[in-house]
Amino acid sequence: MSNKDTAPNSDTEFTAQVPEFLERPNGQHIAYIKTEGDNDLPGIVFLGGYMSDMTGSKATTLEEFAKSSKQNFVRFDYMGHGQSSGKFTEGTIGQWTEDAIAVIDELTTGPQILVGSSMGGWIMLNTALKRPDRTKGLVGIAAAPDFTQDLMWDTFSQEIKNTLLSDGVYYEPSQYGDAPYAITLKLIEEGRQHLLLDKKQPITCPVRLIQGMQDVDVPWDIVPRIVESLETEDMEVVLVKSGDHRLSEPQDLQRLKKIIKEISR
Repeated sequence: MSNKDTAPNSDTEFTAQVPEFLERPNGQHIAYIKTEGDNDLPGIVFLGGYMSDMTGSKATTLEEFAKSSKQNFVRFDYMGHGQSSGKFTEGTIGQWTEDAIAVIDELTTGPQILVGSSMGGWIMLNTALKRPDRTKGLVGIAAAPDFTQDLMWDTFSQEIKNTLLSDGVYYEPSQYGDAPYAITLKLIEEGRQHLLLDKKQPITCPVRLIQGMQDVDVPWDIVPRIVESLETEDMEVVLVKSGDHRLSEPQDLQRLKKIIKEISR
């Protein structure tokens, strides 16, 4: 569920930025970079994917966009990701949702547009359910709610399930880097407390879903299930016939900026 993507050449400037840290009651800290804008405009918060971080091209493209449109913007790393503290293998959907809510509560004011990529699409929906009054709109990029059950546990061979049950962790090879995905039994079991697609969810803000039809990580047939599960009538879906999981080509990033501009109005 990672969305490791190839950042543009200008990313050297972004990755060199020194993050600030949001201290949490449990002694951990969340690394973030915030761009100040006009408080009369909706802010933008980027929620990254599984084993991803805030230095990818989607996050940094949105930062450039926010600067040009004079909107507040925050990108951050969940605990156990990127420059935040904590062990990745101790993370769960609930924990990473709490991270996102803390960022919104403590680092932003007013309505926010949440942009969730891959796993971030699930965190985005969880956050909107917890903070409906703070959510101006949602933009999912290859959104993957319920992936720990539907795309992991339910598709795993018995051998992999046995490894998880005996060792508590399974290391799945990744096509996005040298490091394998660390998938824990804790992640899967805790994820069942946050499943969304089996019933209607009281999300009524504007929702936009962008999905690549060549995505081998999150099959595009998940989109109708997301559409059916949300109560909102202000829903639009963009299927990109040649798009893969990353959706980080120049035309993809241009499309993303256009959608956020429309919701911001």
